[in-house]
Amino acid sequence: MTPPPPTPDLSPGVTLLWAPPRSTALHQVALSALHAAAGLGVWVDARDVASTTLLGDLATPRTLRRLRIARSWTAYQHHELVRRLPGLLDARTDLVVAPAVASLYADDDVPSPEDRRYLTATLTVLAELARVLDCAVLVSAPPGGAFADLVRSYAGYEIAVERTALGHRFVAEDFETTVYWGDGWWQTTIPYWVDLLGAAGADAAATAYDLGLVDAEA
Repeated sequence: MTPPPPTPDLSPGVTLLWAPPRSTALHQVALSALHAAAGLGVWVDARDVASTTLLGDLATPRTLRRLRIARSWTAYQHHELVRRLPGLLDARTDLVVAPAVASLYADDDVPSPEDRRYLTATLTVLAELARVLDCAVLVSAPPGGAFADLVRSYAGYEIAVERTALGHRFVAEDFETTVYWGDGWWQTTIPYWVDLLGAAGADAAATAYDLGLVDAEA
């Protein structure tokens, strides 16, 4: 059985994942965090990110049974769903997910400055949920996307992600993807060997590369 791809751990507070549109990186991080948790997860969806087929492919039925999904198609719907969360969630909640959190507020049907005002209120509620419930809140936004600076101002932790030929590479303050798993194979990187072997890691990593054990392009 292929191990789940390694992803950064989520701590209580707001975490911002800089994910490009149509990326499955957020799914991987969110489902991994929920799998490791004992409580419930709530997903406030936008742009139909929460594809049931995709979620079913990435998570076990046990994990999915602890996930509640609410869908929105406009900024007003999204804001109203988030606004209602404080009256619906309790201490059993370990994770709140809001993918593409600013996307709907940039649509033409939300005039300025109402767009920023509604998004600010939405982000304030999410941050307060993280504080009061001591839970992880995971939001995503594309680098350079609409309201990116506003979303970032509410995040206490950030995760960057890039696509590679072997899978997603995650980089955060205390995390970097250094190994990739596949069906019957695994691919290491030079940082993996440096971390594993310590001070002598650089020379050992070069030897591993010479022996064909590591792909420098990963």
